[in-house]
Amino acid sequence: MTTILSRRSKFVGTAIQEEEGLAEELSRNGKTIIKLNRGDPAAYFPTPSYIIEPYIKALQARKTSYSRAQGIPELQMAVSERYKRRYGINVNGDNVIVTSGLAEAISFINGAVVNAGEYAILFRPYYVQYLSALKTNGGLPVFADYQEKANWSVDVDALEKAIKLAKKRHACIKYLLITNPNNPTGTVLSRKTLEEIARVANKNNIFLISDEIYDEIVFGGASFTSLSQVAGGQPYAVLNGASKTFDATGFRLGYVIIPGRDRGSVDLRKKLVDYARVRLSANTPAEYAFAVALRNEREHSKAIKNMVSKIERIVDTAMKMLAKNPYLETVRPNSAFYIFPRIRLDLLDLRDDSEFVEKLLREKYVQTTRGSGFGAPSHFRIVALAPKDVTEEAIRRINDFCDAHAK
Repeated sequence: MTTILSRRSKFVGTAIQEEEGLAEELSRNGKTIIKLNRGDPAAYFPTPSYIIEPYIKALQARKTSYSRAQGIPELQMAVSERYKRRYGINVNGDNVIVTSGLAEAISFINGAVVNAGEYAILFRPYYVQYLSALKTNGGLPVFADYQEKANWSVDVDALEKAIKLAKKRHACIKYLLITNPNNPTGTVLSRKTLEEIARVANKNNIFLISDEIYDEIVFGGASFTSLSQVAGGQPYAVLNGASKTFDATGFRLGYVIIPGRDRGSVDLRKKLVDYARVRLSANTPAEYAFAVALRNEREHSKAIKNMVSKIERIVDTAMKMLAKNPYLETVRPNSAFYIFPRIRLDLLDLRDDSEFVEKLLREKYVQTTRGSGFGAPSHFRIVALAPKDVTEEAIRRINDFCDAHAK
């Protein structure tokens, strides 16, 4: 019988959860797994009352029907006010499209703009869904690279060369996508670098997209600049949501801001609304709750300050222990909650990062994610959210695992 699956379905999947079957099997056999694979702050930091209480009120008010497809006006305006307040950007509420998390936003954008055989620029390492969403819609990547030896910054000259080479091949480049702060590296781009990226995009007439879901989770003396502050007249979109900074992953709420008045921006906004109408609506009571939370600056400020402080201490703990491991090389993160070590495979009896991650789970019961899933072979991603004692135990097991597999 001919397979029922489409050819494009082979691109659907995520490295972040590919070891779930093995982890569940080990759990059934009585093993306690330390899960450092999913970036889910709500699993470790209780979602704050300032966003839970308005959710309860929305439920009690029976706000449980389908809502406006592109988002309730209250939430659109609250997002607009946040970007004005934090970044000095005037954004009309109608330029905000609410989505069921950023996963849906990324899928919508690729479906709306990418034709088979067209290209998008992705920086490696990238968030796993970026490549999946692009290829599922028939698109192809033009890769540029974050520079690990320069704290995962961007080589703008290399970016320009990649674009020039793609254009020589008559490639149609539909967008350039960055993640800032970055998942999986846990680093943040400087304002100067963002300005250079915007300049290159403007010069080459490429639509810019910035995933800024971790924009308030920054520490270690680093500072965050939104693409909206440096894009100038270049058409762009900003992606953000409730999951990380507002510690509400299960709410499944994201949003896309497209402020431009150019034809491409207008057309994309309209088409994203069409996509939103096809799926009917996002989570209605969560929308009302998020709108209230976005305006509750006092309580949010306290909650995010507490969370970031704890995340920085967890990162410090992990980094001190990893520094003693001669088989790993790690750039210190200064944002989000990820650590992304490079594995010295030349010193270990392991074939690649996939084998490293699988055997680490089988032998030491620590679940992480292979770096090749993010476009960075010979790396693996650690989620730095677990309590200090759990983190210490996990890193001790990682270090012991490396010692056991030394050549």
